[in-house]
Amino acid sequence: MTTGLIRWNPETDLLRGRMDRVFNEMLRDLWGASPASEAAAGRTWMPAVDIREGDEHLELVAELPGMKKEDVQITLENNVLTIAGERKFEAETKNEAYHRIERAYGNFSRSFTLPASVKTDKVDAKFADGVLTIQLPKMEESKPRKIAIR
Repeated sequence: MTTGLIRWNPETDLLRGRMDRVFNEMLRDLWGASPASEAAAGRTWMPAVDIREGDEHLELVAELPGMKKEDVQITLENNVLTIAGERKFEAETKNEAYHRIERAYGNFSRSFTLPASVKTDKVDAKFADGVLTIQLPKMEESKPRKIAIR
């Protein structure tokens, strides 16, 4: 005799949960904003940065696609270099609807502690094609030099 109760089965319930999530995401993608696109549109972002060292200087290169130099601020205080700015979401919403937004927008800030060997009064920054390049010259004492053997 069955009572009409369904017993809990962890294997079928896990599968059912996964299937429900996949189905719901498909529907949201077709008919409205998906949780993934909402998260991408609202999340903060951090630009990618490379730091390389040569004999004469350190160089910091930051990718800031879609930005202008006016959108970026560089500060240097107590040997901490900070790059900050905002990438704005500029959408013309006349008769358009976004189905997916994966690029991140909003404010960002990256800080880097510089070694004491950097000449902080001689820092140079250039911005071209969405790439910020900051050169940090080294002090003479910290540059590598050859020692003659006697």
